[in-house]
Amino acid sequence: MTAIELPARPGRTPGLTTAAGQVALRALRKYLRTPGLSVMGVVQSALFLFSFRYVFGGAIHAGATRYVEFLVPAYVASIVLFTGGGIAVAVATDRADGFTDRLLSLPVSRYALVLGRTAADSATNVWSIVTTAAFGFLFGFRLPGSWQDGLAALGLCVAYAIVFTVVFVVMGLYARSAQAAQGMSLIAFVFAFISSAYVPATSMPGWLQPFAKYQPITPMVDAVRSLLTGSTSDIGVALAWSAALVVVLAPVAVIRYRRP
Repeated sequence: MTAIELPARPGRTPGLTTAAGQVALRALRKYLRTPGLSVMGVVQSALFLFSFRYVFGGAIHAGATRYVEFLVPAYVASIVLFTGGGIAVAVATDRADGFTDRLLSLPVSRYALVLGRTAADSATNVWSIVTTAAFGFLFGFRLPGSWQDGLAALGLCVAYAIVFTVVFVVMGLYARSAQAAQGMSLIAFVFAFISSAYVPATSMPGWLQPFAKYQPITPMVDAVRSLLTGSTSDIGVALAWSAALVVVLAPVAVIRYRRP
């Protein structure tokens, strides 16, 4: 178990930034010491994208848009839903191994624990986003707009990575075991597939379309597609959903840390 070393200052407790930085550094060190995690994440991402692009893509119609142009932006935007299970499992494992109890015994802000964990896992999610985008270009995706539009869309994907990191941290904090955390994270697949990420929502049964349209993933992926063409449609709704998830779930994570 990797220890956290907080600077000792007589009469003072570590500040929010210092404590969060140490928590993040510990999580990143653990990730770097098991490179198989990052390698398998990249392989899994590539295989899923390959399957959607070449196995299912021929049977899916996205209107006048080529399926690869429809698929890749949404897949990059939602890749954290596929990799987030690892975050939930890591958080649950820390609780099961007693590491969370050690953190709670330290004189540090519980907000620092949430911030540090979120920062570390967001960094690994950014790695997933970048490698997935690279595979998207390898599999035939091309920017429909300028490179500035592409960077704006990538930035929005990074924002989503931070938002859903908080979501999976909360799942891990409430799971009783690593296996339970893995099972809870599968809920994300429901939202990913019942959305406009991989097929147009209009192709779904009428009774299912309202859920597909109004749940958070659809406006998020639609906003990324819009940015790639220089448009700003759906961005307001996507940012509203992102803000709502963070505002609601970040305090939940802090409360859970306070009540082990």
